[in-house]
Amino acid sequence: MARLDVRLADEQRRRLDEIVEVRGRPISEVVRGLIDDAYEDVMRERRRAAARRLAALEVEEPPEPAQLSRELEGAHEPGGLY
Repeated sequence: MARLDVRLADEQRRRLDEIVEVRGRPISEVVRGLIDDAYEDVMRERRRAAARRLAALEVEEPPEPAQLSRELEGAHEPGGLY
């Protein structure tokens, strides 16, 4: 585990102390939890942004499986895909 020295403004420390009191956990555990929560928020936003980019792509709808099979057989010899 890595050690980290962080300087907080008085108001930030007061807020952190309040969170610690409400949660009834050690300050280090609370800080690690806040970091994990913030990281999950960042990852959630990345996933949303990726979903928006995918939704914005103009892709044609894939053919039905039977049609796709016929197209593949026409492009490749039967059994040639393996």
